[in-house]
Amino acid sequence: SRRILKKEISKPLIRAFLLFLAIRFIDYSCQMSSLFLFLTMKKAVIIGLGLIGGSFALELKKRLQYTVVGIDKNPEHVQEALDLGIISQAVDYTALSDADVVLVAVPVDRTAEVVHKVLDHVGEHTLVMDAGSVKAPICAELAEHPRRSQFVAAHPMAGTEHSGPQAALYDLFDGKVMALCEVEKSNWKLLDRALDISKALNMRVKMMSPTDHDLHTAYVSHLSHVSSFMLGKTVLEIEKDEAQIFDLASTGFASTVRLAKSHPQMWTPIFLENKVNVLKALTEYIKNLENFKHLLETDQADGITQDIKEANYIRKILK
Repeated sequence: SRRILKKEISKPLIRAFLLFLAIRFIDYSCQMSSLFLFLTMKKAVIIGLGLIGGSFALELKKRLQYTVVGIDKNPEHVQEALDLGIISQAVDYTALSDADVVLVAVPVDRTAEVVHKVLDHVGEHTLVMDAGSVKAPICAELAEHPRRSQFVAAHPMAGTEHSGPQAALYDLFDGKVMALCEVEKSNWKLLDRALDISKALNMRVKMMSPTDHDLHTAYVSHLSHVSSFMLGKTVLEIEKDEAQIFDLASTGFASTVRLAKSHPQMWTPIFLENKVNVLKALTEYIKNLENFKHLLETDQADGITQDIKEANYIRKILK
């Protein structure tokens, strides 16, 4: 009977001991898991917390589980980015040495200067990318930097007419093009990292020379912004009654002038940095406008129809 009693007493004790060991093991495993995540966590620094930089930060966190910190010369942008959860911390250039990725998303007339400073501060395994929509001047200014190979000249070809951290969006880059220039000058391992990030953001990668990039973007991006700005300006100068514009504006007008809402601090440097190509595009555009004006003045219905038909070919390209 004593043996039976001892067995009955020992069973709960054994169960309690085993439960204690299980709890300690789980606690230890959690601690080790947290330590592993801490040691393997990837760090990104975003410089310029506007639409592109902010959206890039959101995607790095969502799709690639990066810890994202930020730098911006505008204290209000920094605070907004913190409040919106775009970045976890505001830092300075001393925080770049252990970063895995640094994205520079500032106006194009400041990009080369900022990237130069970044390359002076990063560790030897840090990937540095920019987001400028004009590439030739940036690549030229950075050509002789001792750490040029750590730089990947990039242009995520996406955006909206809005600006600032509050404009940052998830999925902004989804299905868009990531243009990469002078890839032959970048370290292949860091280039692979840039490609992996682009693919994770579901972007289509196009590699080209800075000269080709700037020529093409002048026609497909920069000219459309000039056209939108000037159309908006023309309508505002002619139609003084703002209520009439609001009441009568069709969806066609709204979509055409949407880009006119874009920020001048971003677009003035773009036009100036890519001046030669933008002027070429403008010359061709003005020539077509003058020709259309002549056709209209002289009641040439066939000529007008032919111009529209030729323009309609864009349907086959942009489906």
